[in-house]
Amino acid sequence: MAFSEIQRSFIDYICDPSRPLPEGTDERRMSVYRELFFNNVNGFVSNAFPVLCSLYSEQAWRKIVQQFFVSHDCQTPLFIEIAQEFLLFLQHEYQADDNDPDFMLELAHYEWLELNVVTERDNPLHVMITDQAIDCGQLVLSDSAQIAQYHYEVHRISPEYQPCSPQAQPSFFCVYRDAEEEVCFLQLNPLSAQVLAYLAEHQGVSYQQLVEWLTATFVEMDPQILAQGSMQMLQDMAGKGIVRMTKFSQG
Repeated sequence: MAFSEIQRSFIDYICDPSRPLPEGTDERRMSVYRELFFNNVNGFVSNAFPVLCSLYSEQAWRKIVQQFFVSHDCQTPLFIEIAQEFLLFLQHEYQADDNDPDFMLELAHYEWLELNVVTERDNPLHVMITDQAIDCGQLVLSDSAQIAQYHYEVHRISPEYQPCSPQAQPSFFCVYRDAEEEVCFLQLNPLSAQVLAYLAEHQGVSYQQLVEWLTATFVEMDPQILAQGSMQMLQDMAGKGIVRMTKFSQG
């Protein structure tokens, strides 16, 4: 048997012990290997989704991770990206049942965002806005900031509080890394969320371009109020490092 075939049979058995034992091995040794592999994956997943994990019994949670371990074809060898693979598994492969909360996918995404923000590198061409005025350069959303919308109160969910139904209006959040490299969660109003989402879609936007877009989008609002409100919001977001300026646009 070719070495690649031996490797394949080893991996297949690690994922699913109902498959034939790899040639030259025994069940006891392979069970040890399998438990080590599974415990590593279970540890990464549980640490990445602590709130979601806390809503299940140990046995029920282990069953979900076991299904992920057996059936999901991970597209990355990096342990740090296991959380994203688990989220993809829940979104596209996992069949939820009556024991799973309706907010399962939103909570999983909310928790994954935290890890994503922790590991995302800052763009060296995006600089903090300090002495420069907001209206003197090209504005961008920090690479280590993410905007999200949820229909459940994901930020409040715990074993003690599990909402039974979605909110009448969705909640908007910005998850970002502050100057101390700590992950922060900022709840946004709908207008702020749209402004940050607009910045996220572009390589760089001037304050004037942003105001023109706002005026054309929110025709029912007073243009002057929009301009003043957006300036105040951008200054606040710049102070948090969420909104930055492209380096080449500095004066």
